[in-house]
Amino acid sequence: MIGRTAGRLGPVAAAVVALAVTLAASAVALVLGGYDPAAAYGALLRGAVGSPSQFLSISLVRATPLILTGLAVALAFRSGIWNIGAEGQLYAGAIAGAWVGIHGSGLPPAVVLPAVALAAGVAGCLWALIPTLLKVRMGVGEVITTLLMNFVGIHLAAYTVHGPMQEARGVFPQTDLIAEAARLPRLIPGTRLHAGFILALGLALLIWLVMRFSVYGFQVRAVGASPAAAAVAGRIRTRRVVVVTFLLSGALAGIGGGVEVSGVTYALYENFSPGYGYTAIAVALLAGLHPLGVVATGIFFGALEGGAGAMQREAGIPAVWVNVIEALVILAVLAVDRAVRRLQVGRKPDGDADSPEPARARGARTLSLEGT
Repeated sequence: MIGRTAGRLGPVAAAVVALAVTLAASAVALVLGGYDPAAAYGALLRGAVGSPSQFLSISLVRATPLILTGLAVALAFRSGIWNIGAEGQLYAGAIAGAWVGIHGSGLPPAVVLPAVALAAGVAGCLWALIPTLLKVRMGVGEVITTLLMNFVGIHLAAYTVHGPMQEARGVFPQTDLIAEAARLPRLIPGTRLHAGFILALGLALLIWLVMRFSVYGFQVRAVGASPAAAAVAGRIRTRRVVVVTFLLSGALAGIGGGVEVSGVTYALYENFSPGYGYTAIAVALLAGLHPLGVVATGIFFGALEGGAGAMQREAGIPAVWVNVIEALVILAVLAVDRAVRRLQVGRKPDGDADSPEPARARGARTLSLEGT
């Protein structure tokens, strides 16, 4: 039934189906756990969008790093690169952004703020360089290398705030506060929503334009469809596309870390991220890897995380249930996508669903993909 329904759906409708499946499965899980799904969802909704202040100061603020890391994951996945390392790249960007922000006192915001973003982006890019080289030079799968680099980044940040960048008194595992000039301005007085949200929206729009209208965007889509076919039919230098895309993905995640430091925390501390880089995978998949879709799904997941506290306070449900919902989103998206693919194969003229199209032919056919 899901397969027949999904086969007639576009990306937006498929995401809606995945969300509906997720909510239904979550309700069943809550009932089995002895909780009231209606009370849970009601508290979650009130905590996320119960008032303009909550939506702006909590949900959208939480959504900002999710959009940036979601864009990083979506860009990589679209090119066939399984970058699972957005979390480590975010930490690398946060370390670099905090260092620049702390040492930026005395400089005007017009200098310090771009420097923080640039340093964070470069750090994320360099953090992605190691798995990139291992992939293109030695053929090492990036899933393992990027995942392991996450742990290195998390522990590097912990070492940093306990060691060379620990605050001057040496009491707390965090850095000193960054300079006033390095702090992103508030968009709306009386809220915590900062200019990093506008940066995230701008980058999403820019990536969509590049992917939709540029030669590079076509190359990314072609390589993601089939590297061999792209090299033969499109005469594309696939290795170069992989390297550039991998590094850009790392830079986007790094900027997410820098924005979080300069817009929210104003310092780097241990366990700085609640898992933004991992949640970004769900954000990107639910968006169908579409840059503008990432904005919507990033806000959705930001609202989920923003409402987790209210769900715990009002309904007595542990906030960790939000993590369950996020995991179910990934499973639902994969299930719907798999159903669509199986139905499309089953609709081929020869009707043989058990005879998949050869990779080279499939890649050649998809070189004329529609824009992102």
